[in-house]
Amino acid sequence: MGVSSSQNADIDTRICQTNHRLKMAKLGLQIERRGEKLTLRGTLPPRPGSPRLRPHQQRISLDLPATIAGLKQAENQVKIVAAQLIENRFDWRQHLPVAGGGRLHEMELAEKLQAFELFFLQHLSQNRSPASVRTTWEKAYAPYLAKLRAIAQSSSHLSLPELIYATVYATPANSRSRQVCCTALKALIEFLHIDLPVDLKTLWGTYGTSQTQARELPSDRQIIAAYEQIPNPAWRFVYGIMATYGLRNHEVFFCDYSALTCGDAEGMIEVLATTKTGNHEVWPFPPEWVDRFSLREIRLPTVNTDLSQTTLQRIGQQVTCQFRRYQIPFSPYDLRHAWAIRTIHVGLPDTVSARMMGHSVAIHTRTYHRWLTRRDQQQAVRAALNAGRQEEPEVTTLS
Repeated sequence: MGVSSSQNADIDTRICQTNHRLKMAKLGLQIERRGEKLTLRGTLPPRPGSPRLRPHQQRISLDLPATIAGLKQAENQVKIVAAQLIENRFDWRQHLPVAGGGRLHEMELAEKLQAFELFFLQHLSQNRSPASVRTTWEKAYAPYLAKLRAIAQSSSHLSLPELIYATVYATPANSRSRQVCCTALKALIEFLHIDLPVDLKTLWGTYGTSQTQARELPSDRQIIAAYEQIPNPAWRFVYGIMATYGLRNHEVFFCDYSALTCGDAEGMIEVLATTKTGNHEVWPFPPEWVDRFSLREIRLPTVNTDLSQTTLQRIGQQVTCQFRRYQIPFSPYDLRHAWAIRTIHVGLPDTVSARMMGHSVAIHTRTYHRWLTRRDQQQAVRAALNAGRQEEPEVTTLS
């Protein structure tokens, strides 16, 4: 049913009265009726992506009906925006519709989390494969946001910042899960434009590379022995290719092995773009394992790799399950770490090794700091000793 002209005239009169109060309060903003909806108008900073550099007259759609109740809400919203402008914390992203519709400041927590998930999946998929982004979401973000939602349901008296801190403290201190939780929630608060009094990074604890390096990696002899105890040829191939090329669990199923099958002497393989970190080339270390493990004959087990039906994480979990089934005394990632240490020992440049592992040099340096430091120290000592020998004066004897 449409709104009568008399009703419009009545609400327009009330809008004029409200705007007079706003003008007397020197808030610099006013309310307008556009059809059957209310908007806010005033001098506002440029919108994201705008070529304008200075504040100028703009409107904010309040998505409120042109009714007396809607006008009361609009007046409150004007006061909020005016305070944000005065305190220099106005952010257009709070007032523009997010992906899927709606505005963040109007949403309940469940809606905000849904909007964040949609933003995360769409935004990251612009530069990474959708399957990789979905795996990251399910493994590193969804569990902690589910924990946040559960705490919110049982502690409705807490504010959102308090709920975020409660979620962090619900994870073990000085643990990998605490660190991942902080990372996920930090991304959430940045999306929601929330300022926390205590930076989440300060709550990470002491977890770091010392814990990841504490594990005892298998020796080459142990790796070969474990390979020989796997009875299934297809899973033996998976094991051998991971050990020789340092691949992640799921990457085995998303590689171009044509160089291997064609007898390429170097044995390079190409990890495809559908994987977690995208396309990159890898060489075998040590190269003699290509023939020792019969890797030129590609024998992959039957695994569903249709990423519209499964995820990279689930594919990787199947590899881990097979390791347990065949009682391999170390994890799939131990093979990857052992490969990385092997490249360090042979003096491969860190940038090259990091590229082949599909991660950044910063992550490579942080993860393998202990071995990199030892290698660099050994090289420095050897260089100093060699230089000292060259500078030794020739000793002559008097006859």
